[in-house]
Amino acid sequence: MMGLADDLARAHDAHIRLSVLRLLDGLPAYQANDSVLTEAVNAMGLTCTRDQMRGHLVWMEEQRLVTTIAPAAGLTVATLTERGGDVANGRSVIAGVQRPSPKGG
Repeated sequence: MMGLADDLARAHDAHIRLSVLRLLDGLPAYQANDSVLTEAVNAMGLTCTRDQMRGHLVWMEEQRLVTTIAPAAGLTVATLTERGGDVANGRSVIAGVQRPSPKGG
């Protein structure tokens, strides 16, 4: 049986993933490394370690939302895919990623 803590953890993970996709969508080359992404989501009030961020990036790569490369030991660079951009902008919905709020209003 799932409890409130499990529901909160799933919601937190989904929110981090949406935040990463939106951050990448707003960058000129649609890419950033795991260190920058971790700092950015923490600045948004979402607690995330670099190890957790790498886990989210692996999950998002499995969903074809990002591609990743490891140019150096301990460093992962994520690049937004077209599908990831669609999810970031609410044009597509993926279970495990928070759906963005409507823009405007």
